[in-house]
Amino acid sequence: MSDLDDFLPRDEDNRPIGLENDTASEEARVRLGVVVGGSLSKGITVKLDSSSAVGQTIEDMAVGRYVVAQGLTKRKFFSIVTDIILDNTNPAIEQTPPDPSSPFLADIYRATVAYGRANISPMLMLEEDAKEPRPNKTIPAHFSPVFKATEEDVNQVFGEEDDDHFYIGSPLDMDGVKVNLDLDRFVERSSGVFGKSGTGKSFITRTLLAAVIAKQKASCLIFDMHSDYGWEITNERGKTWKGLTQILASNRPSLYTLDAETSRARNNTISGEFQIQYSDIEPADVEMLSSMLNLSDVQTGALYYLRRKLGKDWVAKLLDEKGSDEIDTIIDEGMLVKGTLSAIQRKFELFRRMDFLVEKSSNNVVTEIFDKLTNGTSVVLEFGKHGDNLPAYMLVANYLTRRVHQRYVEAKNKATTQKGAQPKPLMIVIEEAHKFLDPEIAKHTIFGTIARELRKYNVTLLVVDQRPSGIDDEVMSQIGTRVTALLDNEADIRAVFSGVSGASSLREVLARLDTQQQALILGHAVPMPVVIKTRDYDETLYRAVGYLNEDDQQTAYESAKSDFDEGYL
Repeated sequence: MSDLDDFLPRDEDNRPIGLENDTASEEARVRLGVVVGGSLSKGITVKLDSSSAVGQTIEDMAVGRYVVAQGLTKRKFFSIVTDIILDNTNPAIEQTPPDPSSPFLADIYRATVAYGRANISPMLMLEEDAKEPRPNKTIPAHFSPVFKATEEDVNQVFGEEDDDHFYIGSPLDMDGVKVNLDLDRFVERSSGVFGKSGTGKSFITRTLLAAVIAKQKASCLIFDMHSDYGWEITNERGKTWKGLTQILASNRPSLYTLDAETSRARNNTISGEFQIQYSDIEPADVEMLSSMLNLSDVQTGALYYLRRKLGKDWVAKLLDEKGSDEIDTIIDEGMLVKGTLSAIQRKFELFRRMDFLVEKSSNNVVTEIFDKLTNGTSVVLEFGKHGDNLPAYMLVANYLTRRVHQRYVEAKNKATTQKGAQPKPLMIVIEEAHKFLDPEIAKHTIFGTIARELRKYNVTLLVVDQRPSGIDDEVMSQIGTRVTALLDNEADIRAVFSGVSGASSLREVLARLDTQQQALILGHAVPMPVVIKTRDYDETLYRAVGYLNEDDQQTAYESAKSDFDEGYL
C-alpha cells in the first residue's frame, strides 16, 4: 500500500476506509499507486507504491504501459504511462545518498523518503453502468488507486476478435492479451504505417493487408516495390515468410509483374505482365517525375504543348533518334526553343531503361486490373528488378492510380444516379509515400487528391514510409489511423502526431519503442492510443486469414469425404 494509507481510518479487516474500490472486488488486480496530482491537459501524476507492497520495483514500470485509474465514483480511466520519475521528500538525500555498500540503509530510504512517480495520460473513461468507454473529459480524484490493466480492461476498450475486429498485437507486458483493430474504420479513411528502416514496417503492413483482404473489407491495389507482399520473402539468414498470394486461400490476390523473368525465377504464379504503351503516357503521368528528371517548370509545361502538337505518340517521337518533321516544325515555328526540347529529349532517355515501356501491348491490363478490383479481388503489382528504380516505381504507380481512380469516380457517379452498382471499397498501398505526397506536389497529384477526398469515391490510401516529415501537412491531417514503429528523428515524430490531441505526452512513448516488433497505434481504427508488441507473422497468423497447410488440407478433405459418404453433400 501507499504511505498515504497510514493516515486513513481502517475497518475491522484492517482495510483503509475511503478506498473502497481497492477492496475485495479489486484483489485480483496489481495496484501500482495512487493519484496525487495532475490536470486534464498535462496528464496525471501517480505516486507509486513501494516495492515491498506490490512485489515489484520502479524498474518494472515502462512508458507505453496500459494502466487503469479507478475513480472514487466508480469510473474507470483507461490510461497510458508517459513518463517515470524518481522523487523524494527530503532533498538532502540527493547530496548525501546512502553508502552503496549498505543495501539495508538504501532499503530504509526507499521505504521512507525516496519514492517513484509515474505520469499517465487518461484517454478513455468508462462509467459504472455504461457498456462502452467514451472520450475522457475529466480526471480521477486525489488518491484514486491505479492498477495494471487486465485482459478484461483491454477487451472493454478494443472489443473481442470477430469478423470486424482483427488481432494485431498485445499491450506491453501483457503477452497473450489481444488488441483488436476495427477493420471497418481502418478502411474508412486513409491510413499510414511509419517507422525507420529495419523496424518491421513490411511485416506490419502485410498483417494489416492480410486482415483487410481475408475479411473482405476492401480490395487492395498494392504497389510492391521490393517484392515484400505478393510471394514469399527470404531474409539474409535464409528464413522465409509467405506472401499474401500464398496465405489467402479463399480470397487470393492476383499477382502482376513488371519483371516476368524474376517473378518466374521465384516460382511466382503470375496473372499477367504489366506493360505501358508509349502512346498511353500522358504529361500528367510524367509531371510527378519532374524533380527526379530535373525538369524545370518551363520544361514541365512544355510537355503538355508537345503532347498537343505531336499527338498520342509524343513520347516515342521524342525518343526517336532519327528525329521527325513535326519536331523540326515546332522548332522552326519558334514555339519551343531548341535548347528546351533537347533537354527534354535528353532527360527522357531514362525511359529507355524501363523495358516495361513498349511500342505496342497485346492486352489492356488497366481494364483487367480495374475489373478485378471492383469484383473484390485484390491485386499485387511486383516490380522485380525495377524495385530499386524509384522513377519507374513512381511512373507506374501514378499511371495506374490515375486511371483506376478515374474509373472509380465514374462508377461511383453512376451508382449515385442509380445507373450502376456501388464499386467495392479500394485501398491503394504505396511505399516511399513522401515522394508522392511532398508538400510541393501533393496538391496536384492523384495521391494528394485521394487523401483529401476521405473515401468520397470509395478509394483510400495506405501509405508506408520511413520519412513522414516529408509528407504534406494537409495530407497527414487526413491520415485516419497511424501505425508507427520506432522513429528517432524529431521532425518525423512531430509529423506523426500532427493534428493529434495530447500528442506531447505520447512523443516520449514513441521515442522509447524497441527497434523491432513494437508499434504505437492511434487514430480512427482504435478507441485510444496503444503501444503493442505486434503479433508474429507465422503459421498462427496464416491460419487466421484462411491459409491451409498440408495437414489442414487433408483434414478438410477427410471431413468433406465423410459428409459425402453420409449423404450430406
